[in-house]
Amino acid sequence: MVDYHMTGGGGVSPNLQQDGRYMEQEEDWDRDLLLDPAWEKQQRKTFTAWCNSHLRKAGTQIENIDEDFRDGLKLMLLLEVISGERLPKPERGKMRVHKINNVNKALDFIASKGVKLVSIGAEEIVDGNAKMTLGMIWTIILRFAIQDISVEETSAKEGLLLWCQRKTAPYKNVNVQNFHISWKDGLAFNALIHRHRPELIEYDKLRKDDPVTNLNNAFEVAEKYLDIPKMLDAEDIVGTLRPDEKAIMTYVSCFYHAFSGAQKAETAANRICKVLAVNQENEHLMEDYERLASDLLEWIRRTIPWLENRQPEKTMNDMQQKLEDFRDYRRVHKPPKVQEKCQLEINFNTLQTKLRLSNRPAFMPSEGRMVSDINNGWQHLEQAEKGYEEWLLIEIRRLARLDHLAEKFSQKAAIHDNWTEGKEAMLAQKDYETATLADIKALLKKHEAFESDLAAHQDRVEQIAAIAQELNELDYYDSPSVNARCQKICDQWDVLGSLTHSRREALERTEKHLEAIDQLYLEYAKRAAPFNNWMGGATEDLLDMFIVHTIEEIEGLIAAHEQFKSTLPDADREREAILDIQSQAQKIADINHIRLASGNPYTSITPQTINSKWEKVQELVPKRDNALREEQEKQHANERLRLQFAKQANVVGPWIQSKMEEIGRIAIELNGTLEDQMNHLRQFEQSVINYKPNIDALEQQHQLIQEALIFDNKHTNYTMEHIRVGWEHLATTVARTINEVENQILTRDAKGISQEQMHEYRASFNHFDKDHTGALGPEEFKACLISLGYDVENDRQKRLSALDADDFRALLISTGYSLGDAEFHRIMASVDPNNSGSVTFQAFIDFMSKETTDTDTADQVISSFKVLAGDKNYITAAELCRELPPDQAEYCISRMAPYHGPDTVPGALDYKSFSTALYGESDL
Repeated sequence: MVDYHMTGGGGVSPNLQQDGRYMEQEEDWDRDLLLDPAWEKQQRKTFTAWCNSHLRKAGTQIENIDEDFRDGLKLMLLLEVISGERLPKPERGKMRVHKINNVNKALDFIASKGVKLVSIGAEEIVDGNAKMTLGMIWTIILRFAIQDISVEETSAKEGLLLWCQRKTAPYKNVNVQNFHISWKDGLAFNALIHRHRPELIEYDKLRKDDPVTNLNNAFEVAEKYLDIPKMLDAEDIVGTLRPDEKAIMTYVSCFYHAFSGAQKAETAANRICKVLAVNQENEHLMEDYERLASDLLEWIRRTIPWLENRQPEKTMNDMQQKLEDFRDYRRVHKPPKVQEKCQLEINFNTLQTKLRLSNRPAFMPSEGRMVSDINNGWQHLEQAEKGYEEWLLIEIRRLARLDHLAEKFSQKAAIHDNWTEGKEAMLAQKDYETATLADIKALLKKHEAFESDLAAHQDRVEQIAAIAQELNELDYYDSPSVNARCQKICDQWDVLGSLTHSRREALERTEKHLEAIDQLYLEYAKRAAPFNNWMGGATEDLLDMFIVHTIEEIEGLIAAHEQFKSTLPDADREREAILDIQSQAQKIADINHIRLASGNPYTSITPQTINSKWEKVQELVPKRDNALREEQEKQHANERLRLQFAKQANVVGPWIQSKMEEIGRIAIELNGTLEDQMNHLRQFEQSVINYKPNIDALEQQHQLIQEALIFDNKHTNYTMEHIRVGWEHLATTVARTINEVENQILTRDAKGISQEQMHEYRASFNHFDKDHTGALGPEEFKACLISLGYDVENDRQKRLSALDADDFRALLISTGYSLGDAEFHRIMASVDPNNSGSVTFQAFIDFMSKETTDTDTADQVISSFKVLAGDKNYITAAELCRELPPDQAEYCISRMAPYHGPDTVPGALDYKSFSTALYGESDL
């Protein structure tokens, strides 16, 4: 066989690179393989089973290893499965070049993993070269199944061999020295299985002199219980002087990968972080918070993709339905979620207050469920909501524009079709071949008039093409049919141009002499053609659809229409003049007994045509007047809607702003007791609730404006979005302020703080809250503590006003305590656990109450348990049940660890570690 060993920089372990003998042995084995078909048979079977053990994960398999990889498809699939990476997209063609390209992609991927393929080319694999194919599969096995094996700083083959020796060392009759002879009796395979899964193998019953039974037993157990497919037949191994080393290594590597994970010990540690009745309640609040936060975040997660969906609809009705669905979301689905978000913040603040009051660590929600995460998600939701509404309105305007353009295109195309009808046949006829000289001259003049008409019609064709282009740019849903019709018109126009040119050439070739022509006919034709085009353009303009959004736009259209009507008298005089030319021509013919043809030889425009089109223009003028007048009335109605909305919005907007300023003042004022402030806030909240009908009325006005497709309002700076955001912010701020006062009452009652102290704390806090944000920075907080008599520069935070200088100095000397930056950082860490850089009033109150009141500690709880235990260092379940309520006794029993002291008795429980864990000093 060829040399297909890994020699790349990342292909072999450092140990293998340093050991040249390993490479030499591999080369010798390959040369032997050329002479031993039995080895090739073993490799075919082993490598096929190994490949199928991976390919079955992709729902396929191979039957013939040198045939099934020829097109490269299953080879690429195999590499994707074993590497977990995506290869380039394969080519699905059946030609040889497609197969070679697929195999090359696989070989390039192998090479990208640091494997150097020597003498292996895609052509050999595609041609079904068995030895090259086996060599390539062995390279893959070495790279992905054996190379990464590492045991005590040895890797690849040496590492796998060392692993086998370690695992089979305790077993008799097993001496693994290589990957061929050492495995021939089957005992090594059984020893590996028994070492890891002793219940699967009865090793003591195996006999060294029965290798076939031993091998079949190991292979069948591995296939049935270890999900290792049977890769070799026992008879092939026993019947070979030396089994194929690569086949054995491949088989053994499967055992290594099957058992490597089982050697890891399973560890588990149950941490109990609960407290008695307080902890049970706090856990319930935490669970409620997590559940509510998860539900709200899940709703936001589900809603944002809907709001971010910008898939446009094809029709105006479909987009109107999207807008109606969005209104339902605003009216029905979102308001409850606003309330849930507000309640979630209230629950979170209440929980943190209770944890601080009971000396418990602050509650940190699970990752992704912080209040900031919810606020970020909510902000993202509102941004998506705003963008979705803007997109809806833009799409509706775009569809309206598209409908207008499509109708305009259809009208102009229909006019063009009417104009071109019969033109090709007229230009293609060869009437000049049998005509007289006079007829030829007439035909030539008639053709000149047609060319004039053709040139005049060029603008209409360009307009049709421009409209089609705009429809394409605006992504009109029926663009293919528009493009097809436009292309047909352009192609027909090119044909007309070509036919016109050809006919002129033919007439000029047959033209011998020029005679005087009938000037009246010619003048009629020259004046009738542009007048006819003018009437056609006027008819088209009168039929043209229009779309406007403001009074100024409709008044501009009306002014243009009035200007057009002012030209009608001149046009009528021109019409009469043209008809008079025709009458004069007929009169001259009658006088001179001239036999005129059935029509004017220079134009097909008859007086009847002019009169018909003129009557059409006269008929369309009043209809256009009515249409413009109706649109003017509609725009006046829209202006009234704008004024009505602006009138209400200009009242509601300032009212919300004034209420926000008022709630800001209430939050920092010191008027009466906390209960007085709570009553004031409740009254304020009710006044806000009572104002809700004004918001609803404004929503109704906004809906009327949207239904009328009004997109701007110059009479107010307030949009409905501004009003909604302001209203939601006001409601949330009121609820948050009420919650803060409730927490202050809870703190005051729990810590016994007097109303005068609370006023003193609030006055100092407000004094240093210069920017009225409701929070103090580190320097502001330090200044506030100093103002209350706390020296945070040099000593412990004790009230200086309670001690004179000598007493305070004696206190410092006796305690040996000094407070510098480190001590202030400790204080900041307790009042600002989230490291936000600011201190809220609630955190400030908690700190002051902690410094001025007594709280229970872990030592006090330990002393209490010691009393219940009769002064012992442990306590029993019976004593807990006797002294505590049943639910709290059961709570302690389920969370206390067994006591392991020298004086222990059966069933003794460790109440000391349990008590310290209650206060966050250790883990339950």
